[in-house]
Amino acid sequence: MPVLAAVVGAALLAIAALHALWLVHPWPAATTADLARDVVGRTDGSLPRSFFVPATVAVTLALVAAAWLVAAQGGTLSAPLPDGLVRAGTWGVAVVLLGRGAFGLVESAAGLGDHPASYRRLDLRVYSPLCLALGAASAVVALA
Repeated sequence: MPVLAAVVGAALLAIAALHALWLVHPWPAATTADLARDVVGRTDGSLPRSFFVPATVAVTLALVAAAWLVAAQGGTLSAPLPDGLVRAGTWGVAVVLLGRGAFGLVESAAGLGDHPASYRRLDLRVYSPLCLALGAASAVVALA
């Protein structure tokens, strides 16, 4: 289980780093408007700084915490928390990721909401499947 926990932890850290990067640059999008449309799902192409910055910081920190919990549960990091709390946190990571993945698939496949077509396509092909895979792997780590 340590290898799976390390892989999931590394993936979550990479996604956290990408979110942190978005605070200063829209990569891999060409412009902030493209990032707003294709990654955030905003139809108007805007990212109000008053919402975007705190939300992105919160998601980045949550992803770092999730990476640490999964890695600690898998034994690849030491945890100054009780084992039961680390396991519960890892289950929390699994539930959130599985929920995001399932909801994203249903929402984008059914055409619910007002997200642009480019976001729906990426959600169906990348975002939701990645959340489901990381969520399932986190659940496996939590079970071990």
